[in-house]
Amino acid sequence: MKIVVIGGTGLIGSKLVERLREDGHEPLAASPDTGVNTLTGDGLAEALEGARVVVDVANAPVWDDAAVLDFFQTSSQNILAAEAAAGVRHHVTLSVVGADRLPESGYLRAKLAQEETVKTGSVPYTILRATQFFEFIGRIADSSIDGDTVRLAPVLVQPESADDVADALADVAVSDPVNGIVELAGPEQFRLDELARRVLRANNDPRPVTADVHARYFGTELDDNSLTPGSSARITPTRFEDWLSRSAAG
Repeated sequence: MKIVVIGGTGLIGSKLVERLREDGHEPLAASPDTGVNTLTGDGLAEALEGARVVVDVANAPVWDDAAVLDFFQTSSQNILAAEAAAGVRHHVTLSVVGADRLPESGYLRAKLAQEETVKTGSVPYTILRATQFFEFIGRIADSSIDGDTVRLAPVLVQPESADDVADALADVAVSDPVNGIVELAGPEQFRLDELARRVLRANNDPRPVTADVHARYFGTELDDNSLTPGSSARITPTRFEDWLSRSAAG
């Protein structure tokens, strides 16, 4: 089965393409690097020809509020129009747990707008909302620098590995559309500041991490329920320490 992966050359997309190929499908990685531009629509019709499923894991190249909103809305509109013309039967979008709870965040407002665009389209869909990836905790720390100190809210998070997210997307892609939202999370909860402290320590990064209840996360303050999944979330298998050990060995 031909499955087009929008953003198929990125962290999640490249892993997903590999999983789908191993499972005997015909994945096509669609990104600007492969001649497909979802913002302009260039190359979309050709890429989607003969596809049964499209999985959108692309991220915005620029994250200021107006640009990120335009990217997710315009790209989704272009993808959905091309899918309808090509007869695609299932659209899968990767989103973020908590996107609907944090309206002060321009990035998460844009992800929610992307979800709404998908919901109102004509193509059957599944939205997979994932928690933070282990691989991105260091970037979260980098974006939370105040002088020489990393300031993060000590809120609960339930992170997961990029490999597990790719596995879940591969499963969702070949399943029937749910025309709704599925949440995905890791098997353990942590305080965000402590998790960042452990990742930095493992990378021999000496920057101190300070717990600050008013520290902003992508433009918004958080509480303990902002980033955690609901009780019906699918739970991924990889534990943080196992991922960290493999990451250090690699």
